[in-house]
Amino acid sequence: MKRLIIVHGWDGHPKANWFPWLKRELEKKGFEVLVPQLPDPGTPRIEKWVAKLAETVGTPDENTYFVGHSIGCATIAHYLEKLPEEVKVGGAIFVGGFFKELTNLSGPEEEKIAENWLKAPIDFQKVKSHLPKSIAIFSDDDPWVPLDNVDDFRDKLGSEIITKKGMGHFNEDAGFIELPIVLELILDMSKQA
Repeated sequence: MKRLIIVHGWDGHPKANWFPWLKRELEKKGFEVLVPQLPDPGTPRIEKWVAKLAETVGTPDENTYFVGHSIGCATIAHYLEKLPEEVKVGGAIFVGGFFKELTNLSGPEEEKIAENWLKAPIDFQKVKSHLPKSIAIFSDDDPWVPLDNVDDFRDKLGSEIITKKGMGHFNEDAGFIELPIVLELILDMSKQA
């Protein structure tokens, strides 16, 4: 059975944004869909988030797919980096993700949290070795994730890049409780496997 794990972002939760919609749509197509609540979402920590994701996934295989939103994309990458060498997953869709830069943070506390993620070393080659296919979606007007972040996904992870116009941070604040492009991409990616 094909499985999808949706990884929410900073201050997020499983019922936010387009996650419930995507879960319902993929379950209709026979996927098992898991949307874990990651610990302390207001103060995300790499080690806690990766541990919770690993617990949720259990044993990954080529029928395991990931969708990350925002800091959830980095969580997926840090998780994949730690997998045993021989393990391959099906693929990942990264939505509004970043490794390099965040903007419009509201003060020293948020900056300190962001810095932990932005400065954490990551072996992109290891991540890529577990990830046969990935697609990263960005918006040209994302208030937090500037397009400078495209390079790491394209050049270091080999992700296909899709840049949308006027979609903000792909969240409810930007008007998104459905995100059909992600559904189409996951269905297409899982058919190619």
